[in-house]
Amino acid sequence: MAQVLRKLPLLTDERVLVGSSTRDDAGVYLLNETTALVVTTDFFPPVVDDAYDFGRIAAANALSDIWAMGATPLVALNLVAFPTKELPMDLLGEILRGGADVVDAAGALVIGGHSIEDPVPKYGLAVVGTVSPDAVLANAGAQPGDALILTKPLGSGVVTTALKRELASEAEREEVTNLMSTLNRAAGEVFSRLHTKVHALTDVTGFGLLGHLLEMLEASGVGADLQVGAVPILESARRHAAENCIPGGSRANLLSVEDRVEFGEVPETTRLLLADAQTSGGLLAAVAPEAVEELTEALVVAGVQGVSVIGEIMAGPSRVRFP
Repeated sequence: MAQVLRKLPLLTDERVLVGSSTRDDAGVYLLNETTALVVTTDFFPPVVDDAYDFGRIAAANALSDIWAMGATPLVALNLVAFPTKELPMDLLGEILRGGADVVDAAGALVIGGHSIEDPVPKYGLAVVGTVSPDAVLANAGAQPGDALILTKPLGSGVVTTALKRELASEAEREEVTNLMSTLNRAAGEVFSRLHTKVHALTDVTGFGLLGHLLEMLEASGVGADLQVGAVPILESARRHAAENCIPGGSRANLLSVEDRVEFGEVPETTRLLLADAQTSGGLLAAVAPEAVEELTEALVVAGVQGVSVIGEIMAGPSRVRFP
């Protein structure tokens, strides 16, 4: 994708506060002195069998990009691809109901959408939010000494692959569904409220923890040390990964980053989990070291579960090390 984006014309309009050059989560456009628009979109095929849950997960995933910019979602448009001649329309109704419930929980409104005929169902949202221009939290800006905070465990890609292969238990299905459908609203609102102490922010989705972290590092011109034992990973994902239940996207992710990661003694299975292609993963923040305790406490008070300090931003080339 980076090769494709390099072919696009360079944006020089000063109203574009965040464009595609840093591969950030959303675009940011200056509307006036007090308001910037944050615009994003995301959609994909089902990752779970239940239509309502699929709608919830896809909507949560799309909305996450707004909070990853320090913004507040306002409105959303449904994006639908559906085989109307092969599948009952009631299924589509359940997908849209799931999406609508999550958008409502996000404090936003669904105000329309677009659909096309497609042999493979797909669903997601285009979302618009707002943020103060001086409070945008981009993936650029991480500074040496910053602590890295992650707000959700890894492993959803592995577990959903296990579900597709009918290897996962009902308890594991419920766990990963709840994880993916949980909004990043609470975490995003904490980081937004304390934005002066957050130097960079992104969310962990399709490129995995390592892929999105490296985007942050490259945009910021820094490196990072990660503590592998501090990175939260679902136990069910560890078990299925050990049994070689790994999605192709996670293998591709690892291949794309391994020349920029010094893994040391990290085992191959753990490397794959660190690169696991997530759906609706957590937020990843680089925060001022003196603010770590304040931010982690605020996240816990806000009800964010699984908050973990996983590493530190370091001066030097844009690489990840596991000391």
